[in-house]
Amino acid sequence: MNKSKTGDVLRFIVSIVVCQLAGAVGSIFTAPAISTWYTTLRKPVFTPPNWVFAPVWIALFALMGVAAFLVWHKGLRSSQPRRALMVFAVQLTLNVFWSLAFFGLKSPLVGLILIITLWLAILVTIVYFLKVSRTAGLLLIPYIIWVSIATALNTSIVIMNP
Repeated sequence: MNKSKTGDVLRFIVSIVVCQLAGAVGSIFTAPAISTWYTTLRKPVFTPPNWVFAPVWIALFALMGVAAFLVWHKGLRSSQPRRALMVFAVQLTLNVFWSLAFFGLKSPLVGLILIITLWLAILVTIVYFLKVSRTAGLLLIPYIIWVSIATALNTSIVIMNP
């Protein structure tokens, strides 16, 4: 395997691992609260069953990793991919902080503020990614759809659990 292919394989692996690690860090706050605090909350009828969340998030973090790789693959010498990956890092960090706020701190209101900020950061990331790689931007569409559902769920929980 030549040096360029080896570099691509390493970048791909790093991209996937970094995104999955963000999910793993978020799950440190989420997992203990699911069977305890979260079950005590009143939730809307459209709340997905608890078993859906883990596989969906694993898949979404994988898609994020592939998208990040596609942008990284374009090279960091150009400012567009560099900026796109910086925005991506911000949204990935916000994702972890949402788990910390909502589940770790058991604060749906702080979670709501963060998830709205996260949604906006994902939108900006999609716009930046589309400029670098159409495929990378499109790979984030399921993510923003899921976070839209999570935002509606978070909003409902805030309203239903004053």
